[in-house]
Amino acid sequence: MQLARFLNKLFKVGGFILIDANLNKFFIGNPNKDKPITLKLLDKKLHLKLLFRPDLYFGEAYSEGKIIIENGTLTEFLDLALKNIGRKELNLFSKIINKFNGSYRYLTNFNFIKKSKMNVAHHYDISDDLYNLFLDSKKQYSCAYFRNKNDSLEDAQNNKIQHIIQKLNIKPNQKVIDIGCGWGSLAIDIAKTAQCEVTGITLSKNQFNYCVKKAKELNLENQVRFKLIDYRQLNEKFDRIVSVGMFEHVGRKFYNKFFKKINQLLTDDGIALIHTIGSVNPPGDPHPWITKYIFPGGYTPSMSEVTNPIEKSGLIISDIEVLKLHYSHTLRHWKERFLKNKNMVLEMFDEKFFRMWEFYLTSCEVAFKWGDQVVYQFLLTKDYRSTPITRDYIYHK
Repeated sequence: MQLARFLNKLFKVGGFILIDANLNKFFIGNPNKDKPITLKLLDKKLHLKLLFRPDLYFGEAYSEGKIIIENGTLTEFLDLALKNIGRKELNLFSKIINKFNGSYRYLTNFNFIKKSKMNVAHHYDISDDLYNLFLDSKKQYSCAYFRNKNDSLEDAQNNKIQHIIQKLNIKPNQKVIDIGCGWGSLAIDIAKTAQCEVTGITLSKNQFNYCVKKAKELNLENQVRFKLIDYRQLNEKFDRIVSVGMFEHVGRKFYNKFFKKINQLLTDDGIALIHTIGSVNPPGDPHPWITKYIFPGGYTPSMSEVTNPIEKSGLIISDIEVLKLHYSHTLRHWKERFLKNKNMVLEMFDEKFFRMWEFYLTSCEVAFKWGDQVVYQFLLTKDYRSTPITRDYIYHK
């Protein structure tokens, strides 16, 4: 069987038993002798699909219940798989197809304001009740900051918020904009901590309504305001700009426009912080399954794809921090909470949706553990004197 031969070349550490749709058994790598992970294929079409394009069809088949894992969990199987694959391409066929589709998508994907709103609604306006099942109490849907891998999700998300506030070095009465504010907790915490005027913008109607209601509950309406608009529609000046987990949705064609807009919005002595998922590999193509089912219009850039547009915009890169493994820990917490609340998820959605989101959270967790995915925090200024000359101020309150 060609698929078994391909997998045996791939798996050098550990292994599993593959049972194809004809009930033939294959030993892949070196499976555990006592209780080997077993992968069952229930559809004959997968014999070729997984050979030619596993990065798309494995997720589809798992979501549809056409792949069954026994003697182990999805996490254990994907952890083993990504440990063997690492940062490499799966195979030549997949690379060529992804390259073709990536090029086509680049040429045809225009994240204009209307399209951006549609992409946001596809993921973020599904149901607030769904996100309540696995996010922390502040509903932070971005990478947390783990001072210790055993930190609780709540502690790690608060660490992230405070780490960003420290980096921004905000002074009283300054104007701050949070581009892609999510459910508003970062904007609200900035207002509480720094005694400044904060604006949060989002394209999600659900998030906007939640933010407005939350600010009213906390009596912060005079200090924090929220707008349902695109960043390209802003015309004010701000002393501080922060954007967490939004840049992944900008689109490669719009990187130059994005950073030119940041330059336009930022005061001459201002500071901007851009927090984004990125790749440590050279520029590549979007992950086909994630793009098709989870984040249409999304893309995680290599550092080289970000620094060039920053330089062209006239902004200065004052500091770059690479957060390694933090998102893997974050996703582990989200996944565990999601699985724990399976019955509640199934009250809102069907089994296919549950398996799709289990695959989404799990595959991303192991991608940040073994693959090329990290988080970049870029600190940008227009003037060398806008930030202190050392990084000590970030770690000393």
